Amino acid sequence: MQLNKMLMKEKRLTCERARSICIVQTLAKLGHFPNRTTEKEAWFLSPLRSETQASFKVSLKLNRWYDLGMGKGGNVIDLVCLMSNCSVGEALRYLSDELPISSFQQPSNILYNDIDKNVILEARTISQGFLKKYLYARGISLQIAQKYCREVWYTCKGRKYYALGLQNNEDGWELRNCYSKTSTSPKTYTYLKDHSDSLILVEGMFDLLSLAELFPSELDNKDVIVLNSLSLLEQVSLLFKKYKRVELYLDNDHPGNNYSEESIHKYKDIIDKSNLFEGYKDLNEKLISIREEKKFNEEV
Repeated sequence: MQLNKMLMKEKRLTCERARSICIVQTLAKLGHFPNRTTEKEAWFLSPLRSETQASFKVSLKLNRWYDLGMGKGGNVIDLVCLMSNCSVGEALRYLSDELPISSFQQPSNILYNDIDKNVILEARTISQGFLKKYLYARGISLQIAQKYCREVWYTCKGRKYYALGLQNNEDGWELRNCYSKTSTSPKTYTYLKDHSDSLILVEGMFDLLSLAELFPSELDNKDVIVLNSLSLLEQVSLLFKKYKRVELYLDNDHPGNNYSEESIHKYKDIIDKSNLFEGYKDLNEKLISIREEKKFNEEV
């Protein structure tokens, strides 16, 4: 009985400590930075859904978040649970093990560009078993991952991490592992050039890898842009005039469908290719579904 009380007390203290972790710093570690700030609030593109106008706010006074589009809000534990689709216990382990803990203090003036910077140590061939398992869970072969990505080692606040990395057009990195979704500055799109007159546009790293797994011939003799953030759509669209054909593989959700429809009306020679993963949110969801169905059929 006494042991149970001690464990419960420890859990309560852990939760209290976790709630004091600064939400702005946590989001920065995960690669999300404010679009605008005021004295009282920081406004972000939602990390919980796709959008092109910032409607996710963090109170700098209360250290609480609220997503206007979802009508939900809470503390940092609630946010990690939603972003990672995990339990409170898993969120606590995630915050303590994967994120440098920095207690929240009401800021008088925050220099957001200096918050929790990731510093790249090395980019090398993918070899860590942890990353290979992560790729397998996402339906990606090591051969495909090696073609586009690297194993990137980096530090944040003196702690060392490694992740699957996709380099962007200005030598920044998108970094992914099963616990973390983050990036380094500068944050911009990835441009893979093949001196083609056709362009493929996908949203993220795993859309590119999944396209290479599902429809490899679609990538033959074409340039590719990986957005890495929907906020870069307008900037990237300026490049469309260089191409005779632009193929959009954007997510089957409201922002993706809206942008595809607007682009078809605004620019000539734009092709919406989302029909190739109709019924799924994105290419990776379709890839995982096909793999699971194949596995099920083999077991029956």
